[in-house]
Amino acid sequence: MSRALPSLNALRTFEAVSRHGSFTNAADELNVTQSAVSRMIKGLEEHLELQLFERAGRQIRLTEDGVYYSEKISKAMDILEVASRELIDTKAGRGTLSIGMLPTFGTKWLLPRLGSFMQLHPELTVDVTSSDGELDFADERIDVAIRFGYGNWPGARAEPLMSEELQVVCSPRIMDGPYPLTDYAQLRRHSLIAHSSRPGTWSHWLQAVGASTEGYDKGLRLEHFYMVLQAAKSGLGIGLLPSYLAADDIANGSLTAPFPVRVVSPGGYYLVTPWDKTDLPRVQAFREWVLGQM
Repeated sequence: MSRALPSLNALRTFEAVSRHGSFTNAADELNVTQSAVSRMIKGLEEHLELQLFERAGRQIRLTEDGVYYSEKISKAMDILEVASRELIDTKAGRGTLSIGMLPTFGTKWLLPRLGSFMQLHPELTVDVTSSDGELDFADERIDVAIRFGYGNWPGARAEPLMSEELQVVCSPRIMDGPYPLTDYAQLRRHSLIAHSSRPGTWSHWLQAVGASTEGYDKGLRLEHFYMVLQAAKSGLGIGLLPSYLAADDIANGSLTAPFPVRVVSPGGYYLVTPWDKTDLPRVQAFREWVLGQM
């Protein structure tokens, strides 16, 4: 079955006219005559059997169908442009690798190691953006992301990287204060710092160690683990952190771990790549490197 596609030239012309709102300006951009643009739009409307523009003298504006079509064609042109530039850059041995990174994971784990990847691939520019919301590879133009979850990202390949062990941490001042954490029951005398994006971590930890989940004060809720880390160091409450994030501060004495037990968190860290970018050389290079780091 053949595709009901107009010519690419007609679509380029329509996109330019829609963007400029003018046949004349579109003609200047495309380096053709205004009459050529007018003929191209007329032919496109005949092909679609729809009116795309309303004309009033020299003024034009998109019809309702034209607005819908303009949005779709503009996005399609963006995809074609990005794909073409990616191939050109790859052939020329250059390009930009765009990584969407969890803020704390990126700061504490990725950035200290990233230099080795850049030494291996000096031809690449690396663009790291901090984000932990819903993944939208098209709008954010991200090649690859590292996310915490359960491996179910639609339209993308998700490869497990590492699990996460949670441990209780606090300022040494709390251990020297009137209510040191000598057992789990003492946690009720302190404010438990909660991660707002992962509110179930404290309940999971308490259940795993056999402690009651009732009667705790979870007054402080923070958006990122890095904020939880800083709040715990400042003595604002008791933190529950991935062990790899707290290790340096425990080693230098700014945090202490009152209980030796660590609990594996539900979920894990994943390398997430949209299916249409899995074969790009720069993505394959990063994948091989990051899996090797694990």
